[in-house]
Amino acid sequence: MTDQRDRPDDRRDLAAEYALGVLSGDELSEARERAISDAEFALAVARWRGRLAPLGAEVEPAAPPKSVWTRIEQAVAQLPAAHSNVVVLHRRLNLWRGATAAMTALAATLAGVLVLQPRAEPPVAHQPAGTPMVAMLSDEQKQMRVMASWNPGTRQLVLAVASDMPADPSHAHELWVIPPGGKPRSLGTMGSARQSHMRLADAIATLMESGATVAISVEPPGGSPTGAPTGPVIASGALTKA
Repeated sequence: MTDQRDRPDDRRDLAAEYALGVLSGDELSEARERAISDAEFALAVARWRGRLAPLGAEVEPAAPPKSVWTRIEQAVAQLPAAHSNVVVLHRRLNLWRGATAAMTALAATLAGVLVLQPRAEPPVAHQPAGTPMVAMLSDEQKQMRVMASWNPGTRQLVLAVASDMPADPSHAHELWVIPPGGKPRSLGTMGSARQSHMRLADAIATLMESGATVAISVEPPGGSPTGAPTGPVIASGALTKA
């Protein structure tokens, strides 16, 4: 079977599925390795997460009937083993599954809005519009990578650690935003999870603009005692439009 995983379309699909969180097994391992070793692939994942963040913030997850996916998977499994498109079909099945679940939830939410619209509900304040942005945080050796995805509309910052963070229980990793020409402002300390979500206060959210630097420093437990980085900065990157 010809390995087609290095085609541009195939890499794009893999990045989208990794961002959606629908990969498993060998494909998940492959995506994680690529996010560490391939800066272009890691940036594609961050951009997908920036595009998908508004959907995740607005709708509840909803899965289609299990019988549908069972029939599709059985049909794919019956293809000849030497068929050159088996890997691609499996991958697109995962992508369709994640996208369909998101669209189903969105449709259900919109239907609810239409049903409730005739009632005299008070106006709801709309969240400020804005273009999602991403930043790839890395050290000088490019051995550590953290992808940051910022959604101005929901004030949500998503962090995805693509490689191992230096482990030291006597210190903490603190996240900072540095606007162009401004001083560092703390976004709080980071936990040990591979992926985390932060909702930023309005005063801090205004600093998250294109060109602003997102950085990680090593600080005492609980964070910097001075309000500014006191330890070494182990990763940084500039925000750009997704």
